Amino acid sequence: MTGIGPVSVKVPKVRSRTGESVVFRSALVPPYVRRTRTLEAALPWLYLKGISTGQMEEALEVLVGPEAKGLSASVVSRLKREWQAEYEAWCRRPLTQDRWVYLWADGIDRGLRAEGQKLCALVVIGVNERGEKHFLAIEEGVRESTQSWRELLLGLKRRGLETPPQLAVGDGALGFWAALNEVYPETAQQRCWVHKTANVLNYLPKSVQPKAKKALQEIWMAESRQAAHQAFDHFVRTYGAKYPKAVECLVKDREALLAFYDFPAEHWVHIRTTNPIESTFATLRHRTDQTKGCVTRDSMLTLIFKLSRCAEKRWLRIRGFNHLAKVIAGVKFKDGIKVTQEKTDRRNAA
Repeated sequence: MTGIGPVSVKVPKVRSRTGESVVFRSALVPPYVRRTRTLEAALPWLYLKGISTGQMEEALEVLVGPEAKGLSASVVSRLKREWQAEYEAWCRRPLTQDRWVYLWADGIDRGLRAEGQKLCALVVIGVNERGEKHFLAIEEGVRESTQSWRELLLGLKRRGLETPPQLAVGDGALGFWAALNEVYPETAQQRCWVHKTANVLNYLPKSVQPKAKKALQEIWMAESRQAAHQAFDHFVRTYGAKYPKAVECLVKDREALLAFYDFPAEHWVHIRTTNPIESTFATLRHRTDQTKGCVTRDSMLTLIFKLSRCAEKRWLRIRGFNHLAKVIAGVKFKDGIKVTQEKTDRRNAA
């Protein structure tokens, strides 16, 4: 079964003339595989878009023709059970084979409902020493509470993530940062500028938001920490008198918003926001409107897992991944540039 319909395939048999046992496995058609990987990936996407198990056959018939009758409701249900088993095995896999340098963390909760209750999926993506991004955890949480994040981070530690990551990137959810301080107190903290910008603009009238958004952009796009502080102070002076709540929302995370200046400049585009998580799950937030909350909690987590794994295959390594070894080695960076020992000695002497 392929995306263009059924394709007949003859798999050759091998017979040894010497009497030895010979086992042949086709790389194109592995044993027992009856559907292409692209079609397997389409099933969770269709389910995500609101196609119920009973309607899957009718939906797929448009793609692959009458042969879609082989994908009945019972077959799709069996596939979902296989996905669940795959997800449970993935949650237990060890993390000792890589050194994880950066983490992105976020709670996916808007628009997700299951069994009449609001579902929050806690998601963590990590970057290893080779610059490769991978999902490390996808678990259910209770409103992004400290306890939920604590359990997730302790689970990562138990699976082998013993060495604290150099930097964690997340939004303003207090639960994650409180748990991070307990489990990985040495890890630097970077607040997401996309979330912070949205939060600050919510305190401003719509007529002021375009200009304020540009002023916020001048902060995180500054070439140096000093220039960022100057743009920061300018924003405070401009909007502090009329819109104190907006300024307070920004100022409370001032240092955490500028933590990225202590890391290589090539990495700034990646570590200033939680965009790797947000972009991956942008369409998933519409699931409730399509299905009216008719999925179970386990099914939703399984779907998130399958879709994330499909997205992960298309990811590229982060820019300047060759600098990760320096970050791991503890090399200091100032305004994105490596601090040489000579400059360090001169600064200490001064």
